[in-house]
Amino acid sequence: MLIPFSISAQGFRLPENQKFQKINFELISNLIVIPVEINGADLTFVLDSGVSRPLLFNLSDQDSLQINNVSEVTIRGLGDGEPMKALSSSGNKFALGKAKNYDQDLFVVLDKEINFSTSLGIPVHGILGYELFRDFIVEINYGSQYIKLHNPELYDHAPHKRSQTLPLSIQNRKAYVEGTVLIKDSENIPVKLLVDTGSGDALWLFHEPEKGLEIPEKNYEDYLGRGLSGDIFGKRAKVNGVRIGDFELKDAKAAFPYQESFGFAKNLGDRNGSVGGEILKRFNIVFDYPREQVTLRKNNNFRDPFHYNLAGIDLQHNGLRYIAERIADSRGVVRDDESTFGNVQILLENKTRLSLVPEIIVSGIRAGSPAAEAGLQEGDVILAVNGKRIYRYKLQEVLKMLNEKEGKRIKVLIERYNKDMLFTFVLKKVFDDD
Repeated sequence: MLIPFSISAQGFRLPENQKFQKINFELISNLIVIPVEINGADLTFVLDSGVSRPLLFNLSDQDSLQINNVSEVTIRGLGDGEPMKALSSSGNKFALGKAKNYDQDLFVVLDKEINFSTSLGIPVHGILGYELFRDFIVEINYGSQYIKLHNPELYDHAPHKRSQTLPLSIQNRKAYVEGTVLIKDSENIPVKLLVDTGSGDALWLFHEPEKGLEIPEKNYEDYLGRGLSGDIFGKRAKVNGVRIGDFELKDAKAAFPYQESFGFAKNLGDRNGSVGGEILKRFNIVFDYPREQVTLRKNNNFRDPFHYNLAGIDLQHNGLRYIAERIADSRGVVRDDESTFGNVQILLENKTRLSLVPEIIVSGIRAGSPAAEAGLQEGDVILAVNGKRIYRYKLQEVLKMLNEKEGKRIKVLIERYNKDMLFTFVLKKVFDDD
């Protein structure tokens, strides 16, 4: 975002003598989702170390939200589309527990296409990053899914004996760490990576052949995500390894975004890519922006295999739909184990229950993937996976069903043009072993 702001002297603060504020989070698609109160309204945000100012979007489910001192601006971010109109607002009260800022600037994005909720499966209203990292020592425990916002003046900097503290470069309100990557049979290539908790991917690398950052031969084109200025596409591949400090991850998943997605940034400097949530979640991390350092310690996620979309399907919520179920209990009592995620239920003659439940559709499909070869198409409504009616499950649980393990046979019941259709395919590796 390229809009200049004056820096508030207020910032986030804890009550006097309070050492930290602990906040539990949900980890969804490798993203940290936290509760945030803005001007008295309870909202849900993604903690995004790659964003320099808070962004508000997807406010359709809010009865009312007051924002202060509003003016219209133009902003631009990742993606190859045009800049967009937004609202700039100042003097807002942000609260995360007892951590509060009474004079916070923010942007309000009016484009309805900017919406994490449909792909994450829960309401998400914005992203928040730099100000928290600037004002606190931020401890992220990915293993137990909580963050602690430590008062820098009261924080004990004694690291754990199994942790490692590394330099962290803070430039233009963003943090960078240095590491190396091993591509094919090359030597380890030094890289400078943006630390991006707001990316669910493992590693983004810029295609820079002169530095040895070549795209591996085994790759495929894919949708990488959506930025403020449009969709981002690129190549997905696997690199032999990535090293940060003394920690090495082998056969790491990597994406090479097309350069036009970064057209708004005239000069990326010496940055070579980004490290995102699928790598970061393997550590418990302490970010210390004031001292420009980060402390890493391996957690139980460290040796987890990297996740690939074996089926080749992307899903998202697409509004609501009614379903009809017969009730087995002759008294017409709805049992707890029959409950759904729908919030509207109608009983008809004590025999049938109509429920309003989220509709999940195929939002994207990878060419040549098992799902594409079986005949699934974008826009198909998912009804059941391997005999399980999906309205009983969260979006992320459905995605897991579709990508359990190589060699598993998947049966997907869909609706297309008001007709039910059944497709079968077998999950296979994205990249064959060398």
